[in-house]
Formats: sequence, C-alpha cells, structure tokens
Amino acid sequence: MIDNENLLEMPGDWQRALCVVAHPDDLEYGCAAAIAAWTDEGKEVTYVLATRGEAGIDTLAPDVCGPLREQEQRDSAAVVGVDTVEFLDHRDGVIEYGLDLRRDIAAAIRRHRPELVITLNHRDTWGGGPGAPWNTPDHLAVGRATLDAAADAGNRWIFPELTEEQGLAPWNGVRWVAVAASSTPTHAADATPGLDRAIRSLLCHRAYIEALTDEAPEAYVRDFLTTATSRASGRFGDRPAVTFELFAR
Repeated sequence: MIDNENLLEMPGDWQRALCVVAHPDDLEYGCAAAIAAWTDEGKEVTYVLATRGEAGIDTLAPDVCGPLREQEQRDSAAVVGVDTVEFLDHRDGVIEYGLDLRRDIAAAIRRHRPELVITLNHRDTWGGGPGAPWNTPDHLAVGRATLDAAADAGNRWIFPELTEEQGLAPWNGVRWVAVAASSTPTHAADATPGLDRAIRSLLCHRAYIEALTDEAPEAYVRDFLTTATSRASGRFGDRPAVTFELFAR
C-alpha cells in the first residue's frame, strides 16, 4: 500500500471476532476504539493473550505483576464491551514462535469460531521507515503464529489432537486476519465512536503506565491515542482511524 493511497473501510459483514496478542495493553494501544464501536453494533469480540505481562514492570516481581496485569486487562476489556478474556500462559518476554504457540492459537480459533481474527504488528519494526523503532520478539512471534494458526484451525490433519483430545472440530470460517498497527495498512475503522472508551480502557492499565512514564496517566493516554488515530486520517476521509493490514482467506 502506497502511503498516499486511501484506506478502505474494514469489512462489517461478520458477527464474531477473536483478538490474539502477546500482552495486556497490546489491544488498548492498538485498536480498542474499533472494538468499542463493534461491540456497540452487537458484534461478539473475544480476547486471547499469550502471556499475563508478568515481565512488564521492572519494579514488580513476576508473581506479583502477572495477577495485577491480568486484572487490569479484564477491567480494560469490559470498558469496550468484551466479556471473555483468556490467557495462554506463555512466558512474557520469551515467547517462542513454533508448534506449541500455533497449536494454542489454533485451539482458541476452533473454540471461538471467529470470522475475523485480529492480531498486532508482526513485522520487525514499528513504522517501517529508516530509524523506525524495533519491535519486540513477543509481538513478532504471536503475530506470525496467529496468521499461520488461522489456516491451521481449519485443517483437520494439522494438530489432530485438538479434535481427539479436546473435542475441537476444525473451523474454516476465518474470512480475514487483520493486523493492527501495521506499517503497511490497507483498511481502517472510524475511531470516533469508540475513542473516549478506548482512552478509559487504556487507563485501566494504570500500574503499567505509571511505570512507563512520569507524565500524568490521563494526559499521556489521551495524547497517545488522539495522536495515533489522527496519523492516517488524511487517507480515511479526514476521520480519526484505527488502521489494519487486512489479509483475506
């Protein structure tokens, strides 16, 4: 996608979405404004997180940090209308791309049977240009595994133990995988209806934010999300935009 090309509207003809990311706060930084608008429309959205974010706060030991960040994630999901939040219990900071991760995500897709699967930027950098910030190994692993697991979930001969041991029938109903915060977005959702709730949702991660910045959390969160959603507005009819790179299946 060329930088000055217009972004297309995200598809709306679906009922169930599954969001698969590495850490608590990934969705709140990435696409909660879109999720809030979708749940308002009566769509069902479920969150699956690979970790509990237990290695994310330097001043808190993992056994303290993990439960705290899990609760912050559940609270933040509720703000945007998401009731189901699951954790796969991979280790924060050292997630490995491989069969175990693909199997766990494929199982989640079979359980929840989404038409739309959402994940976070799986590319090496944020932004893609010279000097762009390096992405984390966890995001790379989970994003790539989610793209692969969308196909794995529909193939009865890949991970047959999901059927034999867990009773999870293959699910071939994934129509799209959408990558939030991609450096090469193709589609967008209007952030306007859900932006205030997205701000409140990210604010639920207060312990993490207070460890991240000396700025007042309310000011930091509002500035971050307002700036992020305005970046691509010129390519989306001058509307604040939550952007996605959309892969059709």
